Amino acid sequence: MISSSTVVNSVVEKLRQALARGQWRSGDMLPGQRELAEQLGISRPSLREAVTVLETLGLVRALPGKGVLVLEADATAQEPGQDTSAAASLADVLELRYTLEPFIVGLVAQSANSQDVGQLRLTLMDMREALEADDSEAGAKAYIAFHEALFALTTNPIFQSVVQQTGNALKQSADMLRNSPEHLAARLKENEAVVRAIRERNSAQASAQMRQHILAEGSRMGISLNIPDDHPHP
Repeated sequence: MISSSTVVNSVVEKLRQALARGQWRSGDMLPGQRELAEQLGISRPSLREAVTVLETLGLVRALPGKGVLVLEADATAQEPGQDTSAAASLADVLELRYTLEPFIVGLVAQSANSQDVGQLRLTLMDMREALEADDSEAGAKAYIAFHEALFALTTNPIFQSVVQQTGNALKQSADMLRNSPEHLAARLKENEAVVRAIRERNSAQASAQMRQHILAEGSRMGISLNIPDDHPHP
């Protein structure tokens, strides 16, 4: 059975691509809900949810009693897969990760099944094999694969759009990962603690372990994160 979030994600991507192609231009109104839902072969509630996501992304605006207005495209409304993180510093990457990843793993700990945990453990095994083989390239790839596997377990369509950029940002730090192979053992140990908490369905612990991991990454890079006083600390 296809989940509603999967349907919404698919519709969001179809509409984003149609907007990027110029099928509807800035100032145009999207077709009415009934017509557009029939064109896409989905229910009207799923379409409304997809429009909400597009509105959150700044691509459209719902006008009560009028319809859905297409907004002017800007730098924040790009084709999926385009990299908006190229200019980000490592500190920017870590701040984004500290804000987002602990929340994500907390949700994952509440919903992950044994297959999900097994997939995460496979990426950790890849990290361990890279460590034992002293292969920094494989270690960097396995580390990124672990975090991408975590991102993939969120079903919130807005999160999925945001974490795509987080994944791109994480890849920007790949050179750092390759150039510091001596830290792979610490990264593996910290990520194993995250997975243990997920397996135990301990949401608070999973979030705390991820925060601790990201702060440790900052320390290894010589970066002190600027964290608000009222934000959770490990």
